[in-house]
Amino acid sequence: MVDAEWLFVALGAAAFFAGVVDAVVGGGGLIQIPALFSAFPNASPATLFGTNKLSSVVGTTSAAIQYGRRVEIPWRVTLPGALAAFVGSWFGARTVAYLSPELLRPLVLGLLIVVAIYTFPRKDFGTGGKVMPAGHRPVALALLIGAVVGFYDGFFGPGTGSFLIFLFVRFLGMDFLRASVNAKILNVATNVAAIALFASTVELLWQVAGVMAVCNLSGALVGSRLALRHGAGFVRRMFLGVLCVLIGKMVYDLVLRLH
Repeated sequence: MVDAEWLFVALGAAAFFAGVVDAVVGGGGLIQIPALFSAFPNASPATLFGTNKLSSVVGTTSAAIQYGRRVEIPWRVTLPGALAAFVGSWFGARTVAYLSPELLRPLVLGLLIVVAIYTFPRKDFGTGGKVMPAGHRPVALALLIGAVVGFYDGFFGPGTGSFLIFLFVRFLGMDFLRASVNAKILNVATNVAAIALFASTVELLWQVAGVMAVCNLSGALVGSRLALRHGAGFVRRMFLGVLCVLIGKMVYDLVLRLH
C-alpha cells in the first residue's frame, strides 16, 4: 500500500512538472512518458502512451483557455489548423500498424537540429510578431501545418510542440507567445484524436491518468501564468531549452540503439 502511494506521488510530481513545461512550449512528454514506463515496465507501450495523452490533454486544454483569456487568437487560421491536426493525428496513429515510427527518428533529429541552428542566432526571431497577411494564404498554411504535424504527432510525437511553434513563428509571423497559444489548441486536437483511437483499441490506466491529470492541470496553471507574465522572450528561452533537451535525448537514444 505504501509503495502504491509513493508511486502515485512520483507520477503526480512528474505530471506537475510536465504540465509546467507543456503549458509554455510543449515537451512535457519527455517527463511523463519515461515516468510511466519506469512505473509500469510490464505494460504495453500503447497503454502507456494513451494514459499519457489522457493526462496531458487536461493540462493542455487548461493552458489554452488561460492563454485565450489574455492573448488574441487568430481563429480564422487556428480552427482550420486544429481540424486538420485532428484528422492528421488520427491517420498518423492508424499508420503505426503498418510502419514503425522508429524509421522517422533520424529525420526528426535532423529537423530539430535545423530548427535550433535557425533560431539560436536570430535574437529577434519570434519576439515581435508581424501582422498576419489577409487572404487565404495563412489559412492554407495553417491547414498544411496542422495536417502534417498532426499526422506526425499521431505517428511518432517527440517535438510536436516545438515544430508547431517554430512553423507558426516562421511562416505565419507570430511571436513565440502567440505561437505557443496556437500550438496548445492544435495539440488538444491531436491528443483528442489519439485518445479516441487508443481508448477503442487498448486498455488505459484510468485511475493513474486521473491522478496525473489533476497534477498536470496544476502545473499547466503555473506554466501559463509564467508565460503570460514574462512574455515572448521567456517562451523563446524555454523553447530553445526544450529543443536542446529533445536533441540530446534523441542522440542518446540513437547511440544506445547502435550499441
